[in-house]
Amino acid sequence: MIRVLIAEDQGLVLGALAALLELEGDIKVVAQAKDGSRALELTLAQQPDVVLTDIEMPRMGGLELAAEIQQLGLKTRVIIVTTFARSGYLRRALEAGASGYLLKDAPSSELAAAVRRVHAGGRAIDPNLAAEAWGAPDPLTERERKVLKLAGDGRSSAEIATELGLSEGTVRNYLSEAINKLGASNRVEAARIARDKGWL
Repeated sequence: MIRVLIAEDQGLVLGALAALLELEGDIKVVAQAKDGSRALELTLAQQPDVVLTDIEMPRMGGLELAAEIQQLGLKTRVIIVTTFARSGYLRRALEAGASGYLLKDAPSSELAAAVRRVHAGGRAIDPNLAAEAWGAPDPLTERERKVLKLAGDGRSSAEIATELGLSEGTVRNYLSEAINKLGASNRVEAARIARDKGWL
């Protein structure tokens, strides 16, 4: 029996994923979580074979969850199930240790097949995304990504500096680097470009 934990903040989607998998004779949903922090707690407690997780969730996203599971050395394998059909997200998911990346609009039959493939040690990646995932790599550093994300959310340099424990000058330097790397004219355009590519 393949033991699965599902992490998804939208109740209807969470219920639908669980119901679909429970129809399979060899898969059992052992836990469900509506945010990444709770999913990590349940993963440590339940030790599921596979975690299905969304990317954007409260308290901890799916990419951070995958990275935590990998860093803890757990045998649990991770499949990202998302609406984000962006190669940048796929690359970041693979770098975080995920073994699968599926889109929510994929046929339901692919979900159980992906769980089985990943449980057996393989990968399950949306074929259309896999082809373009190795295009332009993400040029941003982790710090530039954090600063740019906050700037894209409308935060001032002073607010970003306070939140990240940096000086305003350092924040402006990170923003300038990110803007130059992305060929943007300002921080708002740079954040939009990075979001469109799946780098934020």
